[in-house]
Amino acid sequence: MKKLIPWMVGASVSLYNVSSFAADSGVWGSNWAVLDPKGPVAAAEKHLILTAFGLMLLVVIPVIVMTIAFAWRFRASNKNAKYEPKWDNSHTVEWVVWSVPAVIVLILGTLVWRTSHELSPEKPLVSANKTLEVEVVSMDWKWLFIYPQQGIASVNELVIPANTPVHFKITSDAVMNSFFIPQLGGQIYAMAGMQTNLNLLANEEGVYRGMDAMYNGEGFSAMSFPVKVASNNQFDAWVNQVHSEKTDLNVTQLRALEVPSDHVKPMYFATVTPYLFESVIMKYMGNDASTLKAMASYCSPNRLVNLAQGH
Repeated sequence: MKKLIPWMVGASVSLYNVSSFAADSGVWGSNWAVLDPKGPVAAAEKHLILTAFGLMLLVVIPVIVMTIAFAWRFRASNKNAKYEPKWDNSHTVEWVVWSVPAVIVLILGTLVWRTSHELSPEKPLVSANKTLEVEVVSMDWKWLFIYPQQGIASVNELVIPANTPVHFKITSDAVMNSFFIPQLGGQIYAMAGMQTNLNLLANEEGVYRGMDAMYNGEGFSAMSFPVKVASNNQFDAWVNQVHSEKTDLNVTQLRALEVPSDHVKPMYFATVTPYLFESVIMKYMGNDASTLKAMASYCSPNRLVNLAQGH
């Protein structure tokens, strides 16, 4: 048994290293987007996944090895196997089977607790660049993206500049959904009458996949969108191009988007009626005093006045 311990630990470490190499070299990247991060949040999450995987191998590998070793050693044809029917205790075995899992759980618990705070979706990302604000509304079965700083909106296409923090304000105009860009960070729920927050950053230009990670009906499989990470100049050019569109996002257009539909091609809106995002939240909350108090954390006093007046 003592001779097996170094071999089992070595096997666990080797398998972990192989897994890490496969993930870093892109062997899994084409199919496993989570292991092909394109931003600091996703990279930290990948590191946590592989670390937890490696630690758990310290339990899994020895169990597999010992199962095979014991079955072989104590096979019926092995006359040299020591038979001890009255054996009932070993302090060494007790120490190993309790201390090793306890240490692993302690390490995992510490890692998860620390990274849960470091990678909190509501925590702003530190950057020299100004944060881009994007308001996200999930619908049946499409995504609406409102850019309040630029005064534009798009459907089923998200364009963001590289190396720029993005603060997503997320809600739902339908059932509960899950906003997820695997290569940039973790998912966050979109819920009617509520606002959730997510902060992400992409450090590589490219086109990545955004999706709904929660089943929400017959159009679920088509509820995905391209995430185009562009340079600052390309992003500004895209904004100017959208401004040249002749379609405006107003209350009437918003009601049209609320009609269930799937496989919706990207749409663009040159202007956006103020407070549309907040109005979607208020739609499911009412406008009594308690609701307006709750909305105070979402928007400015001027917006609250307009919402209370039904604008």
